[in-house]
Amino acid sequence: MPQPLERSALADLVGHACPPFIVEVEKGAIRRFADALGDRNPIRHDEDAARAAGHRGLVASPTFPASFRVPGDPPWMARLDRSRVRAGEQGFRLHRPIVAGDQLTCRLTLTAVDVKEGRSGPLVLLVQDLDGRDETGAPVFTNRRVAVHLGAV
Repeated sequence: MPQPLERSALADLVGHACPPFIVEVEKGAIRRFADALGDRNPIRHDEDAARAAGHRGLVASPTFPASFRVPGDPPWMARLDRSRVRAGEQGFRLHRPIVAGDQLTCRLTLTAVDVKEGRSGPLVLLVQDLDGRDETGAPVFTNRRVAVHLGAV
């Protein structure tokens, strides 16, 4: 069972990032993600259609980075009781489309910790930004994820 963690200890972790990890974007993953969403856009399924639209390969859905997982537990999540963690809101900023063949260097950072009062008690909101950069170091996307811990930590 995770040990209790003071809110200030979480706040002290704001700005900390997990080690970078690589995501190699594959055609099959793009197609499966689009299928799961019911997205029949041809640029997600047909390479010729993607090239005709000016892309070098299949184009991932704008929400595709939601499927990227950091290896291991981020330090700010490792000591939380996971049975009390829920997914909160999520947002995406794309600097360019993600395409098959991309090799993205990703890094997850804790950007904010906030406490709100819910109907059943305190909610601790952990705002995390997953940033992805291409082989040249240029930004490709940011996926802002909010994890909600039910109750005080």
